Amino acid sequence: MDKILEGLVSSSHPLPVKRVIVRRVVESAETPLSQAQCRAMFALSTRLILQGPDPFQRQVGRQVLEAYARFHRDEFEAFFNRGLVLGLLQRGYGGLGSRDPAILDYVQAGLRLIISCPSVLELFALLQVEALRMVCERPAPPLCARLCQLLGDFPQCLPRGRKLSLAFCQQLVRSMAHFQSQGSREPELRLYVSQVTQVSGLLRSIWKAEPDTLLPSLQELFAVISSTDTSFEPSVALASLVQHIPLQMITVLIRSLTTDPNVKDASMTQALCRMIDWLSWPLAQHVETWVIALLKGLAAVQKFTILIDVTLLKIELVFNRLWFPLVRPGALAVLSHMLLSFQHSPEAFHLLVPHVVNLVHSFKNNGLPSSAAFLVQLTELIHCMMYHYSGFPELYEPILEAIKREAYAPRIFFEASRPPWFTPRSQQDCSEYLRFLLDRLHEEERTLKALSSAKPSENTMSDESLAQETANKAQVFTEEPCTGGEERTLIQRMFGGKLQTSICCLNCKSTSQKEEAFTDLSLAFCPPASLENVDMRSITHSSEVKDDCMVRTSIVASRPVEESALDTSLAVSDGCETVMNEGILKDLLPAELSSENITDSDLNKVQDSKNVSQKPVSENTPSVTDLLNYFLAPEILNGDNKYYCEKCASLQNAEKIMQILEEPEYLILTLLRFSYDPKCHIRRKILDNVCLPLILELPVKRTASSLGVVSRGWSVDVEFSDTGENLAKKLKPSGAEEVCCPELVPYVLSSVVVHSGISSESGHYYSYARNITGSGPSLGLCHQSKTMALASHGSLLTGEISHAVIENDLDANEMSKEWFLFNDSRVTFTSFQSVQKITSRFPKDTAYVLLYKKQNCSNGFNTNSANGLWVNGDPPLQKELMDAITKDNKLYLQEQELSARTQALQAASASCSFRPNGFDDNDPPGSCGPTGGGGGGGFSTIGRLVF
Repeated sequence: MDKILEGLVSSSHPLPVKRVIVRRVVESAETPLSQAQCRAMFALSTRLILQGPDPFQRQVGRQVLEAYARFHRDEFEAFFNRGLVLGLLQRGYGGLGSRDPAILDYVQAGLRLIISCPSVLELFALLQVEALRMVCERPAPPLCARLCQLLGDFPQCLPRGRKLSLAFCQQLVRSMAHFQSQGSREPELRLYVSQVTQVSGLLRSIWKAEPDTLLPSLQELFAVISSTDTSFEPSVALASLVQHIPLQMITVLIRSLTTDPNVKDASMTQALCRMIDWLSWPLAQHVETWVIALLKGLAAVQKFTILIDVTLLKIELVFNRLWFPLVRPGALAVLSHMLLSFQHSPEAFHLLVPHVVNLVHSFKNNGLPSSAAFLVQLTELIHCMMYHYSGFPELYEPILEAIKREAYAPRIFFEASRPPWFTPRSQQDCSEYLRFLLDRLHEEERTLKALSSAKPSENTMSDESLAQETANKAQVFTEEPCTGGEERTLIQRMFGGKLQTSICCLNCKSTSQKEEAFTDLSLAFCPPASLENVDMRSITHSSEVKDDCMVRTSIVASRPVEESALDTSLAVSDGCETVMNEGILKDLLPAELSSENITDSDLNKVQDSKNVSQKPVSENTPSVTDLLNYFLAPEILNGDNKYYCEKCASLQNAEKIMQILEEPEYLILTLLRFSYDPKCHIRRKILDNVCLPLILELPVKRTASSLGVVSRGWSVDVEFSDTGENLAKKLKPSGAEEVCCPELVPYVLSSVVVHSGISSESGHYYSYARNITGSGPSLGLCHQSKTMALASHGSLLTGEISHAVIENDLDANEMSKEWFLFNDSRVTFTSFQSVQKITSRFPKDTAYVLLYKKQNCSNGFNTNSANGLWVNGDPPLQKELMDAITKDNKLYLQEQELSARTQALQAASASCSFRPNGFDDNDPPGSCGPTGGGGGGGFSTIGRLVF
């Protein structure tokens, strides 16, 4: 048979004939053979496997060897012995060297064939020694990967014993440090990556099976990458090991490295630089996590010199990694941390400035969704840096042009919608323009409906009579109230709401009610005492308040409610400079107290009897909720503001209560920042900061039946001991039906118009806005708003429980939604944190008009996340001064580093969170503070640093 097989492979027969002959040779393996014949057949098949000139002969050799070894097991066990395997591993076979992966292929095939034979144990022991010897000789990636595959299939061949096992892992790490790719084409690179993955996978298996080998392996890894020997550069293939290190070990390992006195600064710098190079490895995971952890650990022990040197040396390389999609996420994370931590000088950021525009254009042109998402994050980071290092317009202008969004000039629209009384080149009120615009759109839609409903006669009517009839129909249409939802205009459906004003005479207890439509609510600033306790407004005597401080509307009293739904703008007059009319809760006023004998002490007694929990409010900064509370709070009409009661036929003290009956789809709130100064006879701007809540709950009155205009008596069996619900029931008008508590309707902030300036005569408008359209669920807002209501009229907007629930559900998600800054022709990314902090950062810039969108069950939030900042225009420093500042900052950092050396060992025993003492944990994500974006580790904890 061996002669037939040898003649077959060397003959010139066609391939189908050769295959037939091979099949017959394989089938003949079942026939009895002598020991010599078997040995000859094994030797021939081995030669074909290892030295076959073509794949066909090598395949024939494997088939014959497997067939004869299966039926002649004893003979093959005698042939495939220790001497043969040792010779193959140390000397090779014929012209085939011992470092050829084919040798290991043959050995692995032989092990499979004798795995059930006793002699295999001797081969396992041999391979344990030979495997360690081979990795000590630094095998090339193909041979090392083939060895790891053999050891993975036969773990019995792994070196045994703690000492040998540790040595094997350490030497395997050293071998990986010498890996080099054999080519630059894609197929060669893919093969190289798969070989490295095979080796790192074996190390992971060993670390998992023997945890004691992990730490020494990592120490060997650090010794390799921290070497300052310039003649050897470790391979980036070591990055494949990082993903197999448990993340739970980050704190312990980084702390031990950064506090080890034996680790010199030069070695630490070299190690950090090489770890940053690992970002180029395409399949490694968590590399950026370890790099950032090491950066934070060095900052924690104040080794700022290393951080400065590494950042300046490697930041351009990290930025260049953004061009490659596979490594882009990790590179962007490291880049963000580097830039946000390097705050003592713009030097690092300015190294990147020449490269930003090309990368942005690349992201815009490829059209991939992943590129668009990364462009948002990169733009946010660039904006933050330009904001922090302002004063270089010549450097930043090309970047601003590249990252800005397209803006549309609204000139034609404004010319068509401009109010006739707006004078050119003078500041106008944007709130007044908005009311005019909505009213104009509303009226034009109604006119168009009237014109479309007109049916002109064919021949009987002249042009003049036709025009007259059309005008009459249009007038009738505008005068008739809208009774059906389908007849309401688009503006009414979007912005229209309804407010009810109730005035109760405190003498006869008769009540009159009036319903008014509105498109926006104008909120006055309340006195400081009102912020602490909404109900306490009622205690202050209001005789000093003038008539023009009362809440008024622009509705003509004689017109029907529905007729002028767009003419209404609930506002506080300009004369209300500091205080509003104070009011007392209707539920707290006993019927026995007439309007003639009410004193401040009586009001205080009644107020003290009220047992209502109050929501704590900031002493310094009011919120929009506070202003809305103040707007809807009950007030007493007394003194100069007494109410003329028709039933009493005289002026009487009265209580006025306003309640919202119908909420709009979009709620417009105008903050009355321009007040009239009667002393100077000018309008001044109120520059008070106002907290803008992302979630606003509007109390809307829901009734089972209409109360109409009533004049009823009040029950008089009220005692001062009655509090809470009992008191409210006794004070309910006699004969009135039960009224439901206000329903809290949730709204989410959609846009903010900001006025920049200190007077009403000059300034600048810009706005923040976002796109909140979507069809997803609203996180249960509708259900919560229906099941949670207020306990009394006096706590209209406190709603502690419901508000907390909603904010807990939404704030974390909604604050990260994409916001934009619209400033003339420039549209840039920004964040909700910037919206909230605008007045604290720039005192002249104050929120003026707010737009909230009602959250229905069908509304969701499907926009993309983006937090960013915008650029200010601070004047640049002279270059000499900037260089001096940079030099002084660096010297000071070095001084701090030297003084921190003595505390390094103490820091090792303490808990290390990689955040130096003094960091503000409240800095928002995306901000330019020390923890912004990078989660800490910055340099700005040093008090002497100049930014």
